[in-house]
Amino acid sequence: MPELSSTSPGAPAAMAAPLPDFNKLWDYEKPAETERTFRALLPAAEASGDRSYELQLLTQIARCQGLQSKFDDAHATLDAVELRLAEEGPTLARVRYLLERGRVFNSSGRPAQGMPLFEQAWEVAEPAGEERYAADALHMLAIAAPTLAERRDANLRCLDYVRRRPKQEGWLPAVYNNLGESYRALGEYERALDCFRKILEFDRLKGREPWLYNRLDEARMLRMAGRADEAFARVQDIADELRGQNKTDGFVEEELAECLIAVGRASEAGPHAGKAWELLRSETWLAQQEPDRYRRLRELAGGQG
Repeated sequence: MPELSSTSPGAPAAMAAPLPDFNKLWDYEKPAETERTFRALLPAAEASGDRSYELQLLTQIARCQGLQSKFDDAHATLDAVELRLAEEGPTLARVRYLLERGRVFNSSGRPAQGMPLFEQAWEVAEPAGEERYAADALHMLAIAAPTLAERRDANLRCLDYVRRRPKQEGWLPAVYNNLGESYRALGEYERALDCFRKILEFDRLKGREPWLYNRLDEARMLRMAGRADEAFARVQDIADELRGQNKTDGFVEEELAECLIAVGRASEAGPHAGKAWELLRSETWLAQQEPDRYRRLRELAGGQG
């Protein structure tokens, strides 16, 4: 996640116990648990008199609800925030309200309604010096953009913004990933490969082991760029590491199958495709967002299910 800005929620009220920085309490993999954590903070937030902190906290409760697909609940939470922002509300709370309202629209399949909210969030955050949230607004504009070319261009705009602001370098992996996916969808595979490699370089410079799926993205783009032998070597390394840990991953098995076909060993691809299908057939997002890929995997697995 991007590092916290210097304007993280709120200065504690005089003579009150310090309020925790709830941004550090997020677990995006467990939104229900995070919602409970945030709700437990509400009484202290209300008692503190720090309106910005309280309203920001409510926007993040709405985000938790959106991540659980409780879109009506998320809108209701944001409606309550909006009422209290009707006059001159705290700037950062307003920015975060706009971001989360836009995210709920985007996540519920209405990105066109989210776009103007992300633009408003940018227009408020950028002149106020709220770099973290200005970057977030640009990143969401790129996600919600209606065409592939517009997504690519919006990601390039976001990349330019965060590159020129060292304190926001934590955004770079997410932006490079989204830009790489835009290039991939446009068939610009070498450019996509360069983006995914930038993520690997960033992690290594930070002393972190690169994430398995970023490494897999590199292998996939090598294959799609016509560099099948290199791709196969990369994905074999990943698969060997997983086997050494007694683990199996559906996306790794899928890429192994594709690479075997690409290097002329199609007869060996079936078991890997079958394992991939077994592990990935219930991934509804894959069926919805990449239906051609989902259908191909089913076909490679022998049309199972």
